[in-house]
Amino acid sequence: MIFAHAPINFVFNKNSDNFFVEEIPLYPFHHTGEWLMLKVRKKDTTTNEVVNVFSKLGINRRDIGYAGLKDKDGLTVQWISIPRKYKDKINNFSHPKIKIVEKDLHRNKLKIGHLKGNRFFVRFKKVLPVDAKKIERVLIDIKKYGIPNFFGYQRFGKYGNNFDQAKEFIFGDKFIKDKRLQKLLISAYQSKLFNDWLFERIKFSNIFEMNDNELKQLGYDKEFIKFIKNQKHPFKLLIGDVMCHYPFGKNFYLEEDESERFYKKEIVPTGLLPGKKALRAKDKAREIEEKFDELLPANGDRRSAWIFPEILEKTYIKDKAWYEISFTLPKGSYATVMIEIIKNGITKNLITYKGKE
Repeated sequence: MIFAHAPINFVFNKNSDNFFVEEIPLYPFHHTGEWLMLKVRKKDTTTNEVVNVFSKLGINRRDIGYAGLKDKDGLTVQWISIPRKYKDKINNFSHPKIKIVEKDLHRNKLKIGHLKGNRFFVRFKKVLPVDAKKIERVLIDIKKYGIPNFFGYQRFGKYGNNFDQAKEFIFGDKFIKDKRLQKLLISAYQSKLFNDWLFERIKFSNIFEMNDNELKQLGYDKEFIKFIKNQKHPFKLLIGDVMCHYPFGKNFYLEEDESERFYKKEIVPTGLLPGKKALRAKDKAREIEEKFDELLPANGDRRSAWIFPEILEKTYIKDKAWYEISFTLPKGSYATVMIEIIKNGITKNLITYKGKE
């Protein structure tokens, strides 16, 4: 079973000393155009707070663009776009938690999703040599197999109850006038169903650690057992899975054994974000997926169920008992999920949606 290790002892505090993230733009800027691109470094500040600060300079909020929302905790670098006509307003910009470190020009406004991925740096503390070796072994598995692409706790609100509110709104009597909040809650509910499905598929994959006779007693036939056990990757694919070319390719159905391509990091399975117009899995894969499929008042989508972090650098500083890791993740993936997998493996606690304490 992958990532089924005992908890590793270390301390991680998500703050500006121990957590750094920088956006990787989707494309190079044109160096010309009507949009001023600002590379902003912020400390313990949300993206929305950055937008509020710039709007107080007289820039309309609707004219401020960004590719992704960044957490409040930590030191983060991201690009913000504003109309070029406001250039003079930011020439003398000064703020204790926000600094403009680079400027450029582009022909288009930044929009959500105009992002290739993010580069992270994390520092674990109070790491004994024996635990440093354990971290190293987990990182070897992450490099070889990748990790499940769970949504992180941030998706479920400060108190981890966004999906409960969404359920009351979607299926109960809760009235919400704010369209933005409606969208946020429905998205959290979709994320919960995705996480629950992905955890179920991991449990299903782990079943095939049993011997053939035990599996036959559970009702699996010889050919199916052979199909699953021939797969090198610990996350098992099923006929009818909706796959995509990694990291952001087109979707297609798995109709034959292409697990070797998954093992080689060329393709990955996707999970359903339930809603209208979303592509559903078929055959064996659909039997599990349909348990987590609900008709929601929004368009659905599919999300990569598995990702392959790129470990750029890892260092154990013995005299300080620090373990430092630099890595990249594709857009929409959570460093906090990877950290939890390193520390505790894949457990139910990973998807309990608890808010921060």
